[in-house]
Amino acid sequence: MFIYSVTIHILKENEVEWLEYMQQKHIADVLKTGFFSKAIMRKEIHKENENRVSYNTEYFTETIEKYDTYVQVAAPVLQKDVIEKFGGKFTAERKFYEVIIEL
Repeated sequence: MFIYSVTIHILKENEVEWLEYMQQKHIADVLKTGFFSKAIMRKEIHKENENRVSYNTEYFTETIEKYDTYVQVAAPVLQKDVIEKFGGKFTAERKFYEVIIEL
């Protein structure tokens, strides 16, 4: 199992609109690509930066090949859509992990 992790730091004044967009459209669009089996989203509770709020979404996939194909084929289109809507209002950190143990 592998996890594609995306952490977004969004300006507080755009948080509600961004969160609705993520919940109602973007995460579903990522899952519809077929490269991921599920997703979870969480919000950082304790934050030192008063102007931004942070959310992390993890997308689960079975193979590195599925992730690589997603990055090459689907991600550019989906990321462009988010940038067109919220560009300049957030920063993103993307990481890819291999699950070593699941209890």
